Amino acid sequence: MMMPQITRRDFLNGVALGVATPWIAPAELLAQSAAAYPPALTGLRGAHAGSFETAHALALSGQRWPNPAEAGDGVYDLVVVGGGISGLAAAWFFRTQAGPQSRVLVLDNHDDFGGHAKRNEFSVDGETLIAYGGSQSIDTPSRYSAVAKAALTALGIDTERFYRYFDRAFFSRLGLKAGIHFDAPHYGRDVIAANPFRSWDEHGAGTAALARFPLQEPARAALQRLVSDRADPLSRVDDAAKLHYLRHTSYEAVLTRDFGLPAEAALVLRNSMVGFWGVGWDTVSANQARTYGMPGMDRVRLRHEPAGDSRDDPYIFHFPDGNASIARLLVRALVPSAAAGATMEDIVTARLDYAELDRPDAPVRIRLSSTAVEVRHATGGGTVTVDYVQGGRAVRVQARHAVLAGYNRMIPYICPELPPAQREALAYAEKVPLVYVNVALRNWRAFADSGFYRFYSPQDFFSETTIDFPVSLGGYRFSPDPSRPVVVHMAHVPTEPGQGLSEREQHRIGRIRLITTSFDDFERAIRRQLGGILGGHGFDGHRDIAAITVNRWPHGYAYEYNELWDPEDWSPGQGPHIAGRARLGRISIANSDSEAHAYADAAIDAAHRAVQEQRAIKD
Repeated sequence: MMMPQITRRDFLNGVALGVATPWIAPAELLAQSAAAYPPALTGLRGAHAGSFETAHALALSGQRWPNPAEAGDGVYDLVVVGGGISGLAAAWFFRTQAGPQSRVLVLDNHDDFGGHAKRNEFSVDGETLIAYGGSQSIDTPSRYSAVAKAALTALGIDTERFYRYFDRAFFSRLGLKAGIHFDAPHYGRDVIAANPFRSWDEHGAGTAALARFPLQEPARAALQRLVSDRADPLSRVDDAAKLHYLRHTSYEAVLTRDFGLPAEAALVLRNSMVGFWGVGWDTVSANQARTYGMPGMDRVRLRHEPAGDSRDDPYIFHFPDGNASIARLLVRALVPSAAAGATMEDIVTARLDYAELDRPDAPVRIRLSSTAVEVRHATGGGTVTVDYVQGGRAVRVQARHAVLAGYNRMIPYICPELPPAQREALAYAEKVPLVYVNVALRNWRAFADSGFYRFYSPQDFFSETTIDFPVSLGGYRFSPDPSRPVVVHMAHVPTEPGQGLSEREQHRIGRIRLITTSFDDFERAIRRQLGGILGGHGFDGHRDIAAITVNRWPHGYAYEYNELWDPEDWSPGQGPHIAGRARLGRISIANSDSEAHAYADAAIDAAHRAVQEQRAIKD
């Protein structure tokens, strides 16, 4: 794969955009803003310009940097490579156990901490808007491990409070529902319709909504039968054979083969959970479709149901900036001078002082824009040397212990001592590429006029367009009415459907596509799609859009095993990730990749495991 050239336009796109004139800003203003407060930067973020070039040069071109003659900063007790939730949690667990006298350094390649738990901020017409740029919510906290639950509690997070902070009735009080958008490029004209499917909305709008679908009559009739009929098309198959078939057949194949849906009708459903799985239903099993209540699958019954993993928590445990608040609470615990306050409420509006993160006299230092390029045991084995590149120059630090908390796939390139079998295990998984876009609107009257607060687009560039979660927490208040500014969230996952490619193959192709897509391309798609959805309801992009942040994640969610393509007994408890995360002397591995589970609790659990491995070593 060739590395794309970084143009001046790409650089500007990845650094900052203003609000009043959001697409261009003076270079000196951009530099000042970047140095002062990264969450307020707009344009192309996530894997932004300056965050990935060193890693690509190392992994794709084999570039090497002169080894520094000696280590600076003295000897740390722990160096953590990666400043996401797992890396920050590893630093926090280590300090909690080793005591306040311990010295810890966290390195991260981005200009902000948090990894995928990124915070986006906007100032629109005098109001501050906060949004999530990656890791979204504390999902099902009742199922967290004892370690992860205790960590949240120690950080001051009481998940019960979200029952007050998340206004679950907000949109229903306004009469707004979930909708489907059929885009003009694929359907000849832009059409919005109510969502008739229960799996996407609490109740669904009923099959009458199908009349608005711009489909051929056989396709509409097939969808009507899919929702309305009750017969099990696999009723003659015994449980064992049925379950095997469902695990090894895609939901889309079952729809077309067993339910008789024309391809046109199946396409309406294909991308309905692409933001969750990273691929469409042509690449995910019918068994998973059954688990998530996809249309028609309630009719496919087993005489003896296996024990399921039912979701018994509402999806409400969400800070305005998503799990970035977890990262910010960890930073405040590690570097108290960086953020005032002491509660989960006041962290939301706290403005972190980034100048405090890497003070020479501090016991914990968080060093941004620093990409690790080599981690190995020093001669004698009593310490680990970590070489990183910052500003084009290689720097060396030394520590008694190291935790690698970045992407698993980068570890073989920076850790030359890994045995071949561990390298192979680390190389198996492919992270899910995805894009989370936040669009700051001056008002959301067009949504209110349309009657919908979110849209699923079956074939358009962004599969999801939704007004942000109605969360008011601490001093932050969600937009109270359609006349006020709001953040609209849009999600894009690059896939290669309908070609028989595995999930991992699609992720590899999608990653290249994201790296080579410019902000201009994203902006055009955003404006066109919002115009197609809301143009008939008074929306004017030039007038209503105040700013855009494109959080591009070519290496996004951790890969979770897919029973359609991976052995069905692989799970977070079994699979190549177990061998991949094996401790290597004074080097341990902690990230959600190492748990094969793309959630915040996995990142926390991995951090705890890695620290326990290192604490067991006698210095």
